[in-house]
Amino acid sequence: MTLTLNHMDKIRRSILENIPKDAEVTRIEFEGPAIAIYAKKPEILIEHGHIIADVVSFIKRRIVIRPDPDVRLPEEEVDKIIRSITPKDAGITNIFFDPSIGEVYIEAEKPGVVIGKDGVNIKKIVEQTKWKPLVLKTPAMKSDVLHYIRGTIYTESKERERILRTVGERVFRPPTYGAREVRITALGGFREVGRSAILVQTKESNILLDCGINPGTSRPADAFPRLDLPEFDLENLDAVIITHAHLDHCAFVPYLYKYGYDGPVYCSPPTAALMTLLQMDYLDVLARQGRPAPYDAKNIKECILHTIPIRYGVVTDITPDTRLTFHNAGHILGSAIVHLHIGEGYYNIVYTSDFKFGKSLLLEPSVCTFPRVETLIMECTYGAPEDVMPPRVQSEQTLISIINETLEKGGKVLIPVPAVGRAQEIMLVLDAYIGRGLLAEVPIFIEGMISEATAIHTAFADYLSSKIRDSILRQGVNPFKSEYFTVLKGYVDREEIAEGEPCIILATSGMLEGGPSIEYFRYLAPDERNAIIFVSYQIEGTLGSRVQKGLKEAQMLNEDGRIEIIKVNMRVETVSGFSGHSDRRQLLSYVKHITPKPERIIICHGERNKCIRIASHLARAYQVKAIAPENAETIRLR
Repeated sequence: MTLTLNHMDKIRRSILENIPKDAEVTRIEFEGPAIAIYAKKPEILIEHGHIIADVVSFIKRRIVIRPDPDVRLPEEEVDKIIRSITPKDAGITNIFFDPSIGEVYIEAEKPGVVIGKDGVNIKKIVEQTKWKPLVLKTPAMKSDVLHYIRGTIYTESKERERILRTVGERVFRPPTYGAREVRITALGGFREVGRSAILVQTKESNILLDCGINPGTSRPADAFPRLDLPEFDLENLDAVIITHAHLDHCAFVPYLYKYGYDGPVYCSPPTAALMTLLQMDYLDVLARQGRPAPYDAKNIKECILHTIPIRYGVVTDITPDTRLTFHNAGHILGSAIVHLHIGEGYYNIVYTSDFKFGKSLLLEPSVCTFPRVETLIMECTYGAPEDVMPPRVQSEQTLISIINETLEKGGKVLIPVPAVGRAQEIMLVLDAYIGRGLLAEVPIFIEGMISEATAIHTAFADYLSSKIRDSILRQGVNPFKSEYFTVLKGYVDREEIAEGEPCIILATSGMLEGGPSIEYFRYLAPDERNAIIFVSYQIEGTLGSRVQKGLKEAQMLNEDGRIEIIKVNMRVETVSGFSGHSDRRQLLSYVKHITPKPERIIICHGERNKCIRIASHLARAYQVKAIAPENAETIRLR
């Protein structure tokens, strides 16, 4: 403990010696991955940002400025002062507070007007209120999940403070061994798709990359990560890193809190919101199916309080010997490629998780340039030689052709979609083709979590493709609010829709595992005039996968809880090209273009044969060590 105090005191002294005395610094705390400087006159430190930048360069640690709690004005007063300082044409729509860190968030239609020329209004707000303002663009759609997350952090601000301090003490503890030995253990998602989880260990650190479930099975032995392995020790786990919000990467995180984990979860800001949405829905689906849940809503709340969002490109200390940087993965909103820098140049790991090395309507392509990389851990969902997706325009035309043919016969089209990513991509396509007169103008019903997920997309529009981002933030046009869409909320008579006029239905889940898509499938499947179109990957064992492979009769529970046999007479189609994953060509292109070239490639997140075959091909074609390990294997990297 003495060593820890001396180490931290040394950092504190280095900071105090280099910042203005008139800022009246009251204390310096280690909060999560950053060092927080509390001051009675924070405006001095904020105004002289170059001084803080010099200190950061010297100590090589992130620093944040916090107003001392004793000088902050009451929140009601702060609200009034902000509104009096800010011109009315700024269009302030919401003001909310985070007492745990002394920040006030101002949502406005015109953020630039709130900030003022050269930041004059921000300076006034800090001087008069002693709160640190952050200005946000008013989201084009309201998100209940974001409201819930903010409310949770607000009401549990004291607990949030405790968590940040506890995390800070672990992050900035003095190293005992230094950077020595790097190992990874495959806890899930190797030679399979689902339950992604990788343990990264050094002499100093234990870091978990992703912690998901396999939605294609209900058997615990196959559904959840291998946390029973001796390499995994929950008590010594330093950090959890979540690459994106799909259930096979994030659904099992609350389970860790159920059994005593008190450490941080690092992810991008959009992932923090989407992860909560999907975890809560996961519990709802299990409850409706009468299946036991591995955790409860209280554990999701713990996850929220322990989550530390980090933007792309921000280098962050997460343990004494490891720095984390997120980069755009191009898979779904907020999806991240993980770069781990271990020691001072000792070793570097890049983990792609799910990624798209190609531009889509929704997102920019994944990043492929890094400062250093020795080992690349890469997914291969579409890694087989035959996994070559058609050009995007061809995929769109195929989709529209199937829909038009179905509608002309008087049928209805069901498109089961994941709520995050694929739903928004398909919405953009349908809206564009109707607008150009190439798709019949019929009702497009949107149901499930899609509307909430879409609201989160608009709240984090700066993570979207440049075209969509500019449309939302600069032109004030929300492409997800088309006149052709009918968003269904509350009670929905799905049978009436299924028996009504020709229409298009976008519903979750994308694999027919829970959600309204199952009920629509029940009603529509027997009629050969109808069609179901799969536009996303179907994990082995899911109902979607079985239907895709030609299932003619499906056993389903009816409203009375009895098993019912459903005839599958409807047209079944799969349209590739909309996937958020890289296809075979893009995977090989990524390995070709990644800079610098890795010494080793580890393949994961693909069916057994795909993993083995692409690893073998990479080893031959690129003269690199390429392997496809099994779950439960440990590999020493250095």
